[in-house]
This record gives sequence, structure tokens and C-alpha cells, in this order.
Amino acid sequence: MGSESKRRRIVVTGATGLVGQALCAVLVGGGHDVRTLSRRPDPGAQSFHWDPERGLIDERAFEGADAVVHLAGENVADGRWNAERKERILKSRVESTRLLAETLAALHPRPECLVSASAIGYYGMGRSESVDESCAPGDDFLAEVCKAWESAAQPAIDAGIRTAWLRIGVVLSRQGGALAKMLPAFRMGVGGKVGKGEQTMSWVSLDDLVAMIAFLIEDPSLRGPFNAVAPQAVSNAEFSHTLGKVLHRPALLPVPGALLKLALGREMADALLLSGVRVLPRRLLEAGFQWQYPELDAALRAALQS
Repeated sequence: MGSESKRRRIVVTGATGLVGQALCAVLVGGGHDVRTLSRRPDPGAQSFHWDPERGLIDERAFEGADAVVHLAGENVADGRWNAERKERILKSRVESTRLLAETLAALHPRPECLVSASAIGYYGMGRSESVDESCAPGDDFLAEVCKAWESAAQPAIDAGIRTAWLRIGVVLSRQGGALAKMLPAFRMGVGGKVGKGEQTMSWVSLDDLVAMIAFLIEDPSLRGPFNAVAPQAVSNAEFSHTLGKVLHRPALLPVPGALLKLALGREMADALLLSGVRVLPRRLLEAGFQWQYPELDAALRAALQS
């Protein structure tokens, strides 16, 4: 957060995840008072217990809080989708968001703002047209999850808490996420495009994503959905070529789509790897957000050095 910003008390869920760890480090480094909610709180830190499945939350975490950042949720790529896993993905987002929103709504005084994670899956995959925040949602599984996820924050909105959602794209970090999974193959020179490589990848650097969260906390005029992506989406083939160039490795061996569908199941393979959507960050552009890494080449180089 900017050096001119006031010191804030900020509560973060999902603080042990890829984005949460990076965010907390930046907030603490900026002199802010950071508290976390965790199923297994660290007794030596400003960490408080919650268990969304059981409806439990330690309200002491919110005493004097100015803002809450909600990043918790089951990783959609951690296992093959079946009915049980899809239910867990949905419930982990909806139940945690609803518990948080209802708790915040009942507080006196309340935090000024809630910044909650969502995903570009809101728009559905495989759309031919570019989309921005004004576009209608899709109708596939991830779109339904995102719609329910965002709707679960309604109690906070009704209570007058300024609420913003970040519809997050593919986050670039060697510490986790899609890039970390791709790196071993590419470093061995056996990486390449996925399927035909025509699907769009709407991506964002981890540094810029953290800066977006801080930007939404600081500006009292910002509410509603914001697409957390870089201005320039690329095809999967272009992404693979650029990653190979940055690593000084060939990127010539495509991963057959049929193989991915066999390994992951058709629905999961299509949703996560074989389809895409070109997402435009219209509202962040209009609000004057400045990307540190608007271009893929520089974003990948920074991610690999961090």
C-alpha cells in the first residue's frame, strides 16, 4: 500500500495461501496491523480461529478492524472433479463468505470495507467475445460457483459495508498455481502449448494482484466487481512460447487435449485448461490502477526471480 496511506487494521482469511502470504507480507511491511482467521490459528501471532463448516468465528479478530480481505476457499485444481469434490468447492466459498458477511453485518462498529476473492470463471469458459465487468455470467460449473460466491456477501452490502470482488485470472508465481505446475516440464525442455493452444489465458502477476487488493481497500469510491487481470491477455500458445523464451528452453511439445480429458475428466480439463476467455480489466483501468507488469514477458521474468 502507498507510503502515504494511513495505518490500518486489516483482517485476512486464506492468509496461508499463495495470495494471502504475499498480501500479508506487503501489508505488514507497510506498517499495517494484520490479523488472520484460520482453522488452526498460530498462538504466537495475531491469528484467530474460525471454522466456516461449523459456523464458528472468533469475533475478537474484528475489534477495531478497518478492512477485511477474504481469500479462503478450496483449490479447484487440487483433485479430479466428482460430485463430492464439486460440492466441497462450492460450499467452501459460499459458507465461508456468508459466515463472514453475516458476522461483519452484526458488528458495531463495522469495518469500512470487505474485499472478497472471486474468479474470471464467473464469465464461463470458451466465449468468443471479450468480456468486462458489465457482461453476463456464464452457465457452467465455475460460473455457478462464482455467482453463488459473490451473492453470499450480500449481508455485508445490506449492512452498508463497502464490498468489492476481485475476479482473479491466472496468477503468475513460481511458488504456486498454474505457473508452478508448468515449470518442471518447461525447464526440462518438454513444455508446450495445451491442446490447440488457441484458448485465451487472462493472467495477472502476483505483485499486481496484491497491489489491486490494496488499491480497493484505499479508495472509498470502489465497490462491486473488478477483473483482476493484466490488460493484455494472450493465447495459450503465446504464453507457452514466451515462457520457453524466458527460460531459454524450447516449447515445442504440445500436451494433447484428449490426454488431459482422460486424466482429469472432460469437464475439469475443459474448464481449467482447454477453454479460456479474454477478460478486460475495464473498471481498474477507469479507476486509474497502474500495473507494474502489464506485459507477459516482464511478468514471467519477475515471477521466476521472486
